[in-house]
Amino acid sequence: MSTVKKVPQRQCIGCGEMKNKRELIRVLKGTDDVISIDATGRKNGRGAYICPSMACFEKAVKSRGLERSFKMAIPKEVYESLKRRWNRSMNRNKVLGLLGLAEKAGKVRSGEFSTEKAVKSGKAGLVIVSEESSDNTKKMFRNMCTYYKVPYFEFGSKEELGHILGKQMRASLAVIDENFSNALLKHFTAKA
Repeated sequence: MSTVKKVPQRQCIGCGEMKNKRELIRVLKGTDDVISIDATGRKNGRGAYICPSMACFEKAVKSRGLERSFKMAIPKEVYESLKRRWNRSMNRNKVLGLLGLAEKAGKVRSGEFSTEKAVKSGKAGLVIVSEESSDNTKKMFRNMCTYYKVPYFEFGSKEELGHILGKQMRASLAVIDENFSNALLKHFTAKA
């Protein structure tokens, strides 16, 4: 007989709903009283959880939920810094979601050879190279994209790009659909 693993529940300090821990974003008060967003959910310190929506974040700020959770006054500058990081984090999640949809629709070519082929054949609307790629790989794609006038961005880790595409690690990918390319371009050029 198989046992079902219990998923930990946490309460959002914005809306007050109990949700799976993995669905929430953890705000951390570190051992040095520095407040930050804990993307891993495993850093040491006291954590408070918020739904991944700006509405819940604003409710938490208005109701002083973070101050109650951390039992300390939080300066306005910290809230502004958190809000900027929150926007960047949410934008990153949107980019990863769009890449997943584009892959599911068959509009992504990944891997060095396929990406290069898509750019040179004029099909690529956007090229993404992993931040972890070698300098030679980055230079090669940057120069190629400049020559063929294709937008070029460095984003994410190799593992992250591979995971979102349902494959092994990927150092580069090309989006070959104009609509997906435009949507991703909008998120990459958005100011946080």
